[in-house]
Amino acid sequence: MNNDVNNIHNSDTIEKNLKYFTEKHGEIYEAYENYGRLVHEKGGPLDEKTRWLIKIALSTECQNEFSLRTHILKALKCGCTKEEIEHVLLLVGPTCGFPKTMKGLLILRNVLEKEADK
Repeated sequence: MNNDVNNIHNSDTIEKNLKYFTEKHGEIYEAYENYGRLVHEKGGPLDEKTRWLIKIALSTECQNEFSLRTHILKALKCGCTKEEIEHVLLLVGPTCGFPKTMKGLLILRNVLEKEADK
């Protein structure tokens, strides 16, 4: 257990924890997922690309690497370009800090590299 706590940024650890949560608290997780889907799809007038770009900015600011990777992949899938995503990451810097932008760029480059290897 202690190793998992020290390794919370490892995607395998995050996946194991999510599996635990969904097995123990499935109804709560379903409600949470439904809430997120409703806010994303019906919460307002923003188009899908804009919604994913905003989520990328928020994940970058929060330094939530797992969410950032997920949001980058979903943004690419919905038609966002690498350049649009990179612009969003650059926009994070002046408000939230240059190190957060740099970490976001590193994650974007890593995601793009892994996608190219597929």
